[in-house]
Amino acid sequence: MKLKSILYTATAALLFCSCTDLSETLYDKVSAIDYGNTTSEIETILGKAYASLRGGSADGVHFYPTGEFVFFVNAVSSDECVIPTRVGGDWGDGGVYLELQKHTWTPDNPKLWAPWKYGYNGVASTNAILHQLENANLDAKIRKPMEAEVKALRAYYYYKLMDWYGNIPLDTTYSAKEVPATSPRAELYKFIEKELKNSIPYLPQNQYGRFTRNAAHLLLARLYLNSEIYIGQQRWQDCLEECSKIAGQLSPDYFASFKSDNEKSPEIIFSIPYDSKAGTVGNYLASMTYHYEQKWVFDKQDNYPWCGNGIVAQPQLYALFEENDIRRKSLRVGPQIDARTGATLVMPRDGNPLIYTPEINSITTAQQNEGARLNKYEDKAGDVWERDYDLVLMRYAEVLMMQAECHVRLNNPAAAKPFIEQIRNRIGLPMPATIDLQFIEDELGREFVFEDHRRTDNIRFGSFFKAWWEKGAGPADKHTAIFPIPRQEMIKNSRLTQNPGY
Repeated sequence: MKLKSILYTATAALLFCSCTDLSETLYDKVSAIDYGNTTSEIETILGKAYASLRGGSADGVHFYPTGEFVFFVNAVSSDECVIPTRVGGDWGDGGVYLELQKHTWTPDNPKLWAPWKYGYNGVASTNAILHQLENANLDAKIRKPMEAEVKALRAYYYYKLMDWYGNIPLDTTYSAKEVPATSPRAELYKFIEKELKNSIPYLPQNQYGRFTRNAAHLLLARLYLNSEIYIGQQRWQDCLEECSKIAGQLSPDYFASFKSDNEKSPEIIFSIPYDSKAGTVGNYLASMTYHYEQKWVFDKQDNYPWCGNGIVAQPQLYALFEENDIRRKSLRVGPQIDARTGATLVMPRDGNPLIYTPEINSITTAQQNEGARLNKYEDKAGDVWERDYDLVLMRYAEVLMMQAECHVRLNNPAAAKPFIEQIRNRIGLPMPATIDLQFIEDELGREFVFEDHRRTDNIRFGSFFKAWWEKGAGPADKHTAIFPIPRQEMIKNSRLTQNPGY
């Protein structure tokens, strides 16, 4: 069940003004004295914390995690996706997406502001909620678990910010007396680790759409998996220990976690619930990938939402999959059949058939049909602009792959075999002859394609700094492993320190 009473209605019951500038004061619309003294009222407040996971739009910036532009920034800077400029200039946008592809971004790239605003919108929301919980007239037995849940969610936002930007302001106050200064990445790392460990005993064991103990253990495992990148210290064994504490299972059907009713999947550990009828917004990534005429493929009544013909897979991604790997269906290629006629759809702009190709002949003058489309989540007739599937943030397959990787890194590939077997058996593929780091990186690319993992994986494996399609090898100092602090934030806060290399 999608916890509509808590997770959906919070959108309409905003108790706080949310902002991404931590130097500004957040004011309650209802005072802590008058509201937040009963369990039902607190649950509504708690729902606001989860509503912030869906992001928003402010200052002319869309910061939705499943649409523009948070996903765009991470996917395009990895070896997974690209937003080519097409014949006629579509998606040229002043070259900002080409900078992401080529790793030539600067603090002035406006798209790099979206992840920042997303993360700090969540931090501001959780800080405000914790302030109200502290001042509510609640018994400690009721308040403590709620505080732990909000703090764990805040740790999730800080993890994302630390992963993206490295050295960032750390502020846990409701109303800061002065703008916060930059904190080093190592300090953020320790804060996230401590907050999660302190919260785990009070978190719900297993409740869909909530930040549970499983989710906290998985986030800690991610922290340890990438520890060498974050703080220069390997913690593979600690990652294995956290994974051992996570209960879960694979769904027999790989795509069950990506259907419109994916809340039924037993594999999902943490997700962002969406329901168009409840008024949730931001869940429109599918419309950003398909060709403008795709609507006639899914719905002959012209009811399917408008599409933008934007983000697609990089050419080498399709070749990463074996021909009989069902996960390759996450990429849509081939003729697109017109539901009205039963024939291949024709593109009005040039009169050519709409046949998606994995190849892209030019990043600056791509044809309208070039590039495999992001097709992992279910699309169907009757869809509206805002899709109803929940966005998967964590699922049990990640636990298996983390354990396999850690064993390989600890020079024990034989111990990785049982975990890889579960992944491969589900999709009906044989085990590889050798389980090494190259296989692990490739398998991560196949298993979690379009799930916002790839940039972090590329950095951890070192491929982020090597040449790939339309991208040269990275600079020797590897400063691109973290994004620059956006210029807009540097202007607002004189206490920020720009990241090295920018």
